[in-house]
Amino acid sequence: MMENLYKIEVKVKTEYIEYQSDPNRERYVFSYTVKIKNLGKIPAKLISRKWIITDANGKIEEVEGLGVIGEQPRLLTNESFEYTSGTILRTPVGSMHGNYRMIADNGYEFKAEIPIFSLNKPKILN
Repeated sequence: MMENLYKIEVKVKTEYIEYQSDPNRERYVFSYTVKIKNLGKIPAKLISRKWIITDANGKIEEVEGLGVIGEQPRLLTNESFEYTSGTILRTPVGSMHGNYRMIADNGYEFKAEIPIFSLNKPKILN
């Protein structure tokens, strides 16, 4: 029952930013575009985010903060919010996942999981 009230879908697309990257200095820049959609029956506001970023060496970085790109979007039922951000890795391959802390209009707090996704420099995994 509660899942129908509070359901956030998260989809991510990634891109390697070659012109900002410098493999000789272990600098690999990636952008990611996130689409957050409220599939629940109650409007909900994104309060904060938590990212877990892992590079190919197993180095893990956790990033937490309020909102996304300086905003705390409130999503009505079936409404979406999309934004683009980025990260820098020391390896050409890595992954990210995490969650958004949400608060529904009725005061109920819940987490929207961000499924794991890969960050890959093109042609690195042949």
